[in-house]
Amino acid sequence: MAVYTEVGFAEADALLRRIGLGPLTDLRGIRSGIENTNYYASTASGQWVLTLFERLTPEQLPYYLELMRHLAERGIPVPAPQAAPDGRLLHTLAGKPAAVVTRLPGSHRLAPDAAHCAQVGAMLARMHRAGRDFGREQPHLRGLAWWQETVPVVLPHVGADQAALLASELEFQQELAESAAGRALPRGTIHADLFRDNVMFDETAGEDRLCGFFDFYFAGSDAWLFDIAVCLNDWCCDLASGRLDEERAAAFVAAYEAERPLEGAERRLMPGLLRAAALRFWISRLWDWHLPRAAALLQAKDPSHFERVLRARIDSPWHPEPPCP
Repeated sequence: MAVYTEVGFAEADALLRRIGLGPLTDLRGIRSGIENTNYYASTASGQWVLTLFERLTPEQLPYYLELMRHLAERGIPVPAPQAAPDGRLLHTLAGKPAAVVTRLPGSHRLAPDAAHCAQVGAMLARMHRAGRDFGREQPHLRGLAWWQETVPVVLPHVGADQAALLASELEFQQELAESAAGRALPRGTIHADLFRDNVMFDETAGEDRLCGFFDFYFAGSDAWLFDIAVCLNDWCCDLASGRLDEERAAAFVAAYEAERPLEGAERRLMPGLLRAAALRFWISRLWDWHLPRAAALLQAKDPSHFERVLRARIDSPWHPEPPCP
């Protein structure tokens, strides 16, 4: 999330009125993130997030919006897209495809403990189960094919050691994906970007309670294990060293398995998918860092963090313990 396209108050007000949410009382650009233009919008009827899509096309976007509606209808706490009177979830603003979704309550937990990780693991498993009967299909757009396209683009911008690691890890991931075990991993709809800043917690009841997942605009069909690995690499990571915090990781996986037990192949391939998830975000951060787009509010993230994470996952492979009988 950033601001690439400036939206005037009157333009946003007109859209919200057309949807039946207006009149607009406040509009503020959101600084965090890097993919789309986002604003917080307030009206008498509620708090909303207004998103203008900078890369995704009108043909791709119904998948994400219908996915959020599908999950919300099945009790997963996600932003609900707001439809126009004709039923359309996808709108147009400032010449860009746009959406308006409910703003989730709560706040981020940027220094999570094992209890936070357990809640995320359990909800992720419920989300995977809830997505089983989602009727739309769309590839995971930041999966292996994108890595293969993007690594050659970023290689000229990195040192020799980094280039060697990118090339060797990409080759490893291609072989893993083409293996019989890789092809047999259970698959379905994944979030693919469920970092600490894409989850909300609320403590008004006295203790932290997970109250929402958001930012589904990298979602697609892929191995559920990749989604788990993305979460473990962020929620259960020591940010300074990149190493995995095994207490938090064990709590996350145990809570996930209470909702959807892992298959044997998922346990065996966990170290490889943890490397895959680290590679994916190292590549994307290198791309954003060295080939940035102009934006009014933009904070590109340091790619060296996920280089450390990848090296740590290679040096110290981790398998979850099997559940107690």
